[in-house]
Amino acid sequence: MPPYQPSADWQYEIPTTGSKRLPPAPRYVESLTHQGYGFEAAIADLVDNSIDAGARNVVISFLRDEDRLVSLLVVDDGSGMNDEALDTAMTVGGRQDYGARALGHFGAGLKAASLSHADSLTVISRTKRSPSTGRRWLTARAQADFTCDIVDPGYCQDLVDRYDGLIEWHGTIVRWDRVRAFDTVTAGQADRYLNDAIEKLETHLGLHLHRFLADEHFNVDIVVEDVTTKEELDHRGVEPIDPFGYRIPGRAGYPRTYTAPVEGVGEVALTAHIWPPKSPLVSFRGIGSLAERQGFYIYRNNRLVQGGGWNSTRSAEGHLALARIAIDLPAEPNDVFSLTVKKDGVTVTPAFARGLEQATDTAGHSFAEYVQEAQATYREAAKRASEPQRKAVIPAGKGLDPRLKRTLRDELPELEGEDPLTFRWDTLPSELFFELDRDERVIKLNKEYRQVFNGGRRGGLNDAPVVKSMLYLMVNEIFQKERVRAVHTDNIALWNSVLVEAARCELAR
Repeated sequence: MPPYQPSADWQYEIPTTGSKRLPPAPRYVESLTHQGYGFEAAIADLVDNSIDAGARNVVISFLRDEDRLVSLLVVDDGSGMNDEALDTAMTVGGRQDYGARALGHFGAGLKAASLSHADSLTVISRTKRSPSTGRRWLTARAQADFTCDIVDPGYCQDLVDRYDGLIEWHGTIVRWDRVRAFDTVTAGQADRYLNDAIEKLETHLGLHLHRFLADEHFNVDIVVEDVTTKEELDHRGVEPIDPFGYRIPGRAGYPRTYTAPVEGVGEVALTAHIWPPKSPLVSFRGIGSLAERQGFYIYRNNRLVQGGGWNSTRSAEGHLALARIAIDLPAEPNDVFSLTVKKDGVTVTPAFARGLEQATDTAGHSFAEYVQEAQATYREAAKRASEPQRKAVIPAGKGLDPRLKRTLRDELPELEGEDPLTFRWDTLPSELFFELDRDERVIKLNKEYRQVFNGGRRGGLNDAPVVKSMLYLMVNEIFQKERVRAVHTDNIALWNSVLVEAARCELAR
């Protein structure tokens, strides 16, 4: 084939006669509502902003009015914003300088994440040196002419005062109203929706922010709040879910760190892990399908921005289910690794794949050998006799400490599609320690004996974890039965008799 010859009449440089400024049309706001943000990813983007503001505590609050969900708030005790900074934060395409360690990247997260799910976005903030101030976007008005409302200062202070246990001298409140998902919750389904939504949110935040949550000085809580009484109807602390949090590796000699020479970046460290086969841990099985969760776990400034996947360097396969590799993105800007706007993935150029082929550890082992050993570990486990399987249970719901619920999920398979079992202190006859409401899936505890477990302290939603966990294991099978047989009734009577007498003994001490 003859060599390519450029056409004589083709102009390689395009001539111009000037330039003009073309600002975005208001309809550009509509594009923000169609960014494809998942609900959990959108909330995570707001928490990223809280972390960048130096927050130690973040509360995600679902506001409920009887059976209706009315608003969602993300409240933090970060440094806050004054009027000028808040205007910049609420401006579509507003310029903001991010520090080298910031989680924010494109400056679009607050608006895109919020307007993808709510038709009204309000941000109220205060700093040590400036009073409470607020701005509000209404999608309809923003689409018309980019109009952003200034929130009444009195209301700003009132809302800050509502959360004065969290916001003292500084902090920020992001409020979503007219949340589109809330409008789809039908009558009587609020409890089920909230349980599902909070479970997914706990998992997403626990995974993607696990390095931050492992620090005892940073906390994220999810609450359900009665909008009228301010009573907390549910409260869960988000626990870290470390995707490398096994106790014993699946193969001796791991984890290993490989170094990949990547053109345009330099040396990139790959910390390769092999999970123990058949692990029941939530951090292995509870964060998505094993096919999706094998491969690269990529971090930017300690925030997980990709949880699994091979970035086109190979295809997912069952025999690689135990393989997970941690990568920290280089701090310096480069053309090899590109973060998606939603911070839910990383695209790479072929330079990464070429570097992977040359990656070795300090002993000279190649990355290709690691892949083979991960496959071999999986195959060897498949040949061994199957381990005893524990019977699946109805999942645990409100009334149990989140850490306890996570341990139960680690240890026991859960029945799919089942409403969870919840605990509630109630007025019961003195001869009963507990009572089962099979229709409502509630284990009622006699509040006459509550003081036995709280040592004189005021009881909380998740108190008495020992007795609750024992009852959960004892009665779970009864809730699974279509009808209660005589043997079950007798067991309930036996357990009540013993527990009541034990509680009375403790009260008498």
